[in-house]
Amino acid sequence: MQNQWNDKDAARFTSLLEQRVYTSRLQGADSSLVLHGGGNTSVKVVEKDIFGNDEMILYVKGSGWDLATIEAQGFSPCRLDHLLKLATLEQLSDTDMARELQLSMTNPSAPAPSVEAILHGLLPHTFVDHTHADAIVTITNSKNGEERIKEIFNSDEMIIVPYVMPGFKLVRAVAELFLEKATPKTIGLILMNHGIFTFGETAKESYDRMIELVGRAETYLQAKSAWKIDRTTSNSSQVNKKISSKQTLAELRKEVSILAGFPVILSTYSDEDSMNFVHRADIETVSQQGPATPDHVIRTKRIPMLGRHVEKYSQDYKKYFDEHSPHSSQTLTMLDSAPRVILDSDLGLITLGPTAGDAAIANDIYRHTIEIITRAEMLGGYRALPASDLFEMEYWDLEQAKLKRQGTPKMFAGEIALVTGAASGIGKACVASLLARGAAVIGLDLNPTITSLHKRKDFLGIQCDVTDEAALRDALEESVQCFGGLDMLILNAGIFPPSRSIAELSTEEWTKVMRINLNANMALMNIAHPLLKLAPHGGRVVVIGSKNVPAPGPGVGAYSVSKAALTQLARVAALEWGIDGIRVNILHPNAVFDTGIWTEEVLEKRALNYGLTVEQYKTNNVLHVEVTSHDVAELAAEMCGLFFAKTTGAQVPLDGGNDRVI
Repeated sequence: MQNQWNDKDAARFTSLLEQRVYTSRLQGADSSLVLHGGGNTSVKVVEKDIFGNDEMILYVKGSGWDLATIEAQGFSPCRLDHLLKLATLEQLSDTDMARELQLSMTNPSAPAPSVEAILHGLLPHTFVDHTHADAIVTITNSKNGEERIKEIFNSDEMIIVPYVMPGFKLVRAVAELFLEKATPKTIGLILMNHGIFTFGETAKESYDRMIELVGRAETYLQAKSAWKIDRTTSNSSQVNKKISSKQTLAELRKEVSILAGFPVILSTYSDEDSMNFVHRADIETVSQQGPATPDHVIRTKRIPMLGRHVEKYSQDYKKYFDEHSPHSSQTLTMLDSAPRVILDSDLGLITLGPTAGDAAIANDIYRHTIEIITRAEMLGGYRALPASDLFEMEYWDLEQAKLKRQGTPKMFAGEIALVTGAASGIGKACVASLLARGAAVIGLDLNPTITSLHKRKDFLGIQCDVTDEAALRDALEESVQCFGGLDMLILNAGIFPPSRSIAELSTEEWTKVMRINLNANMALMNIAHPLLKLAPHGGRVVVIGSKNVPAPGPGVGAYSVSKAALTQLARVAALEWGIDGIRVNILHPNAVFDTGIWTEEVLEKRALNYGLTVEQYKTNNVLHVEVTSHDVAELAAEMCGLFFAKTTGAQVPLDGGNDRVI
């Protein structure tokens, strides 16, 4: 555990709230302390109210903010006196607590306060830090965990709090224990099966204590030979085996999506750590106890699915719900029974979610869980919370509210699209339009810049020669490993050769145009069909054709024929693939000038041929409008959406109105 405090960096943060931001980010940057919105921090500041009177304000991390990237506006300002009055109540329902926290705020437009705001206010220190440190949770979740905690920390410096449901129950438990056991030397709390609190009068003091105390736990694990994980491959032949799994994964994704009631992203990891864990002899025991800390249950479910027994997992989840829901004080509606983590001896670690980001979060969390389980087993045995406690957390209104705040899912949430020729022009615009609608997108292009087109979890750029069938197969394999299947295919890659009459056209050039514009697309359709057939909402293909199909021009024989043949191929596919629930439509753009083939020089020459200025040439159509790559991309994306759900085999012009086409 490294202390990342830097005096020079810290000097830029002058106010108490700014210092709170600084040390919050330090902790958020360390995934062994907090993960994806976990943990919370606070600071108490004296401010003037509207009447000019001093009042103590607790700035506590707002819900929805991540410590790694938090800004000052990510902290909720709450009147401390209101929080302290709430802490004296014997009971406070979740609904009432959420309302009272909102009422305590001095700025109603600030984010909702953390559910642990009252607890932060209760602790009589200026700065309070709370994390779910891996080392702490490893020890609290091990056999004889409380005794081990007592070995590490002196009773006068740390108060041990038995597991209590977060929220007001935890507030009351801490209030009683702190009053009973706190001494002038007390610098923190250990929450069993949950995490650690530290506090101090300065940001540095509270942060230093967090690092020192967690470091002490790590040192203890090292001393007990429960820190260093053996990463040598337990079954090298299994780990190194290249499994052609795209069909298996796509089938699994469809089955889980049906169970969930929405399409899911399914990400597969067959690295050494993942394969070693799934091949543990005791995997059926250690993996089926529960998460390392209860709030992870909303991201990973209580336990992972072993193998590909989707129906059994669903039935077991329903039994879990039926067993524990009667004990709730309110009527509950069962959440979907689909897994969020799968451990498969052939495929490895698989994480799922309604978006690529959610699947990535589940992966990050479960990788830390693997390390925690492994170390706890080395320490004597992993011991998670009982299912009843985890159920209470999973169905806690305030925890579910975190997911609801994400808003209505986007049009293509959980769906996967592949775009060819994606590094520039229409293809690049298609990637942007699909991402904007919530799809996870794979972009193929010969240009190596495709791999860095977007730095985000829901985009995968693959450098690929679409005329190389083996490369296409590899690209689809990588795509399915990353996202789990294929729902939409945008066939855009192609070339526009120099103008040449048929008499001047060489066989070599003709063959090249056909190979890229026609043959490559046919090969990709062939490879993609089994995956599109498994799309939860039905497969969709959009072919980027050309105005030259209905209205060819002189000098572009090879191009016109290649696009006409591709259009005919798409029409046949529409006829053949309808039975598989796949729709295939064609888009015929014309004069899209913001693409690579239309340089200023070319534009000027073509405009001159028609006796027009460049601007006149760009709008030389019936509607006198310019057609852009974005226009084409937006229509291509919409053709994959609900408005075209009952349309296949259609050819749609996008040309501003061409008199020859009309």
